[in-house]
Amino acid sequence: MVVKFIKFCFVGFSGLILDFFTTWVLKEKLNTPKYLANSIGFIMAVSTNYMLNRIWTFESTNPSIPKEYASFFIVSLIGLFINNLFLYVIHEKMSTKFYVSKFIAIVLTTFWNFFANYSYTF
Repeated sequence: MVVKFIKFCFVGFSGLILDFFTTWVLKEKLNTPKYLANSIGFIMAVSTNYMLNRIWTFESTNPSIPKEYASFFIVSLIGLFINNLFLYVIHEKMSTKFYVSKFIAIVLTTFWNFFANYSYTF
């Protein structure tokens, strides 16, 4: 399980880069509201993370990719809610800078995402 968690974190880091870049472009360049930009960045990362986790982290051979992706996506949607909740509390209530808050929220949400996907999706 430790090796899988480390792999999951590597995949998650690639998703973090995609998430941050997407969020930054939407928020800073296209003036998208920050929570919408955060949600879109998160969902973009989820899609790439599913394939990388399926192939590399969990080495899934489940032939039902749509069902497995749906499970991964549901876990991720719950993770998105958790992520936005942490982001709101840390940024709005604790007055922490937005991108610092976003990073902390991602780190905290990683634990939910790993254990839920380990137990439920894969």
